[in-house]
Amino acid sequence: MKSQIHNYPENTRKMVLKTLITIIALLINTIIFSQTTISGKVTDTKGEAIIGANVYLEGTYDGATSDDRGKFAFSTVETGIQTLSISFLSFETKTIVDNVSKFQNLQIKLREDVESLDAVIISAGIFEASDNSKVSVLKPLDVVTTASALGDYVGALQTLPGTSNVAEDGRLFVRGGNADETQIFIDGIRVFTPYTPTTNDIPTRGRYSPFLFDGITFSTGGYASEFGQALSSVLLLNTIDEPDQEKTDIGIMSVGASLGNTQKWEKSSLSFSASYINLAPYLAIFEDKNEWKTPFVGAQGETVFRQKLNNGMLKFYAAFDATKFELNQEDINYKEGIDFKLNNNNFYLNTSYKGVLGYNWSLSSGVSYTYAKNKIGIEMTEINDTENSAHVKLKLKKRFNSRFKLSFGAEQFITDFDENYKEDTIDETYGFNNNITAAFAEADVIFSKNLALKVGVRADHSSIFNSTDIAPRAALAYKSSKNGQFSLAYGNFFQNPNSTILKFAHNLKAQKTSHYIINYQYVNDGKIFRAEAYRKDYDNLIKFDGEFETFTTNFESTGDGYALGLDLFWRDNTSIKNLDYWISYSYLDTERDYRNYTTAAQPSYATNHNLSIVGKYWIESLKSQVGFDYGFSSGRPYTNPNTTDFLNERTKPFNSLSLNWAYLLDQQKILYFSVNNVLGFKNVNGYQYADTPNLNGQFSRRALTPAADQFFFVGFFWTISENGNDNQLNNL
Repeated sequence: MKSQIHNYPENTRKMVLKTLITIIALLINTIIFSQTTISGKVTDTKGEAIIGANVYLEGTYDGATSDDRGKFAFSTVETGIQTLSISFLSFETKTIVDNVSKFQNLQIKLREDVESLDAVIISAGIFEASDNSKVSVLKPLDVVTTASALGDYVGALQTLPGTSNVAEDGRLFVRGGNADETQIFIDGIRVFTPYTPTTNDIPTRGRYSPFLFDGITFSTGGYASEFGQALSSVLLLNTIDEPDQEKTDIGIMSVGASLGNTQKWEKSSLSFSASYINLAPYLAIFEDKNEWKTPFVGAQGETVFRQKLNNGMLKFYAAFDATKFELNQEDINYKEGIDFKLNNNNFYLNTSYKGVLGYNWSLSSGVSYTYAKNKIGIEMTEINDTENSAHVKLKLKKRFNSRFKLSFGAEQFITDFDENYKEDTIDETYGFNNNITAAFAEADVIFSKNLALKVGVRADHSSIFNSTDIAPRAALAYKSSKNGQFSLAYGNFFQNPNSTILKFAHNLKAQKTSHYIINYQYVNDGKIFRAEAYRKDYDNLIKFDGEFETFTTNFESTGDGYALGLDLFWRDNTSIKNLDYWISYSYLDTERDYRNYTTAAQPSYATNHNLSIVGKYWIESLKSQVGFDYGFSSGRPYTNPNTTDFLNERTKPFNSLSLNWAYLLDQQKILYFSVNNVLGFKNVNGYQYADTPNLNGQFSRRALTPAADQFFFVGFFWTISENGNDNQLNNL
């Protein structure tokens, strides 16, 4: 063009250049005057300026950051309806959709992010044992490395506050409630028979191996409306969602053997574990006070199949076990003792699905089926019972925003129980069908990262009683400082009587408790402190005449009671290098007027004071982890028929010190030793009195003591994995 301009006369060239300059100036002027300035100020909800907030128009490069006064300003050529985004770390992102011309002198307030790591969580009555929880009191590793637990998750939970030590039983007794008041769920679905059957003075164990679980929630009270048919406590076990690699676990033990394997594919995985227990070789070396005719033999297997779908996870969990034993037990009323034999078969199937539906909706559903058959022989008496149970559940959850979430659902419990009793000329068959239909709803309201509310309601309709029970529940949490918070909880809880009652009587009511809980929790740098006070009021407890429940016994729902107490917990894994320890203490005051009690009294399973001290120390030079567990419980009530008092005397206190040692032969081979009650304390669980007085008019008695004062365990555990680093320390 320049060469062409030079061909024109001088005057013409000047005119063309002048025209071009004018056009360019007009274009520049048009662009400048078509820009819009966006401005404003960013503060928090208290009016304090937020420095460095990111402010920009979505889909463009136009934006700025707020200055030390919280102010910002930038220009844009965009027009019409636009989206302005304002964000800053630990605050909720805010968006404004409007015409660009209105984005001037904005006064923007950002709210704190209520889902941040330091946000308040409701903790009243809840202990988390998980690697993924914001605040875990325990880790999955702790559940099985506690010295006294011998690999049983129930045994490890008995070191937490709120539990009573009932050494001869082995189940969870929580805050004055008996063991039937605690219910266990796997992936949110009910387990109807969670313990292996046993007999007097021989503690049971949980049926399920910790090999397949990565998270445990133990609620000692005040739990969510989603869970029902539990008066005192719920224990939630969550199977592993996604194994990290393929591996095989082999165990050779002084009481049997175990085998586990995991296979992993692109969108699915399969894990199984199996074990065989036979106490005959052990009892040949370490005899106990029982006369064993057939020492305990048990076989157990579990498997989990996981399938990733486009929007969720589908799981199939199955477990079976078979046990049998026969022994002769001492009894003060029978010189030759009492012969007892048991044969049990149990199968549990659980299918669950969790997924996202879109528009912030999510779905959880599942179904479980239980088959349990017991054949029991007591001298010449035969008792055969069969239980078929099922649980179907559907739960929907809507996340409206980070501050309001609503969940609701429905479930069905089905139990069919039959029992046959034969003795001499008696041949009786009895049982029950217990169908419960329930619905629940619960809302989570997060006012700020310092204040949260959970409120819900549950309704259970029992077909066997033809009645409906409504249970409101609520929990509130307030973060009082950077590391501390308070929680409150209240709720009503209902539970139908267990099979020992329902198989004989159907004209009853659901038992009821009301929970009142206040909790304080402090968490900082590997340390956690919890203090929790509570009260529970019981109504509609079962009373009956006679010594035991039989088909001639009269039952009624007129019992009541209370339980109140204080639970304390302290854990520290940072103050001393390589040492991790926790201390728990519980005080319990409880009385009940139920069963065949003549007056309100503290039940024989309840202890006023419980103390646990658990420690684990890693010795690098020896490639070893050593652990200890000391347990103390005050004396338990019993009735002395030589006096007129009822449950007014106490056994001596319970004491036990257990030790374990895990030695790494190499990274994937472990030699493991443990001994329970290493000091050999002579513990007494209660007393049995003769049915008739002696020549002096006194009722003779014998102490109810453990079958053996100590238990020794030795095992070799070998892991074969892809990375060559994993071992079974987390299963010991």
